[in-house]
Amino acid sequence: MIPYDKRSGKIWYNKELVDWADAKIHILNHGLHYASCVFEGERVYDGSIFKLEEHTTRLFYSAKRMGITMPYSETEINDACNKIISVQNIKDGYVRPMAWRGSEMMAISAQQTKIHVAVATWDWGSYFDPKLKVNGIKLNISNWRKPAPNTIPWDTKASGLYMINTLSKHEAEQQGYTDSLMLDHEGNVAEATGANVFFKDKNGEIHTPIPDCFLDGITRRTVIEIAKSKGIKINERKIKPEELKNFVGCFLTGSAAEVTPVSCIADNQFKVCETIIDLNESYQALVRKK
Repeated sequence: MIPYDKRSGKIWYNKELVDWADAKIHILNHGLHYASCVFEGERVYDGSIFKLEEHTTRLFYSAKRMGITMPYSETEINDACNKIISVQNIKDGYVRPMAWRGSEMMAISAQQTKIHVAVATWDWGSYFDPKLKVNGIKLNISNWRKPAPNTIPWDTKASGLYMINTLSKHEAEQQGYTDSLMLDHEGNVAEATGANVFFKDKNGEIHTPIPDCFLDGITRRTVIEIAKSKGIKINERKIKPEELKNFVGCFLTGSAAEVTPVSCIADNQFKVCETIIDLNESYQALVRKK
C-alpha cells in the first residue's frame, strides 16, 4: 500500500486544488493537539458519491456541535467533493472531507483560530478482506466503553471520539480478530469500531442498538429502510451482551464496511444467512443504481 502522504494528484484545500504532497498543515495546529477536527467518510460508486448531501449535512452538524463555523456553504462542499473525484478520476473509491482549527492559538481556548477545510479522495475497494466478507468477520469484545452521552458530543463525527475505537481495533487485531464490539457506558451493546451492528433472531426479525451514545450511521439508516421494504421487522432497543447467544446472524453496516456479515463475537457463533446476503445484494444494487 502506498503511504497516504506519498500519493499523487490533487486535494481540494481551502477552495484551491493543491498538489497532494503540498497539502500540509503546521505541526502546532489545534486540530492535531486538541482533536478539534470533524470529518466524513463517503463512498464513490461508478463515479458518483452515495448520499453526498446527507454526509455534507452531517459534517456541518458535527462542526456546529464542536463550535466550528464552516467558512463555506454546504453547496460549496458538495461541489468540492464532486470536483475532486472528477479531477482524480475516481470511479470506485473513498472521499474524506474534513474541517479543523488551525495554528493561530495553542491552548485549550481556540477562539481566534482559522478554520481549514480539505477534501481528499482515493481509489478504495472493500474495507474488509473480500474473503472475510463472504465468510464473516470475527469480533472480540472491547474493554473500552463508549462514554456517557453527557460527557462527549457523541452524535458527531469528530476525530477525538475515535481514540478508543483505534485502541479497541488494535487490541482485537493483536488477538487474531478483525474488529471489536464496543459496549456503551451501561454495558449494553453499542457498535463496532467503525460500523453499526445488527443481529438476526430465530424468527427472522432484526435487532440493533438504539444510537443514543454513538453515531446513527447513514448506512445504518439506509439498511433499515431496505429491510423494512422487505417486510423485515426492525427492533431498535437496548441489547445486553448475554443476549448474543440467542441470535443466529450478525452483520455490520457503514460507509466503509457497507454490509459485512459477522461469524463470531468472542464465543458467540453466527451464520451468514440468506437474510444478510439479500440485504447486502440490495444495498449494492442501490448504491450502484442497478
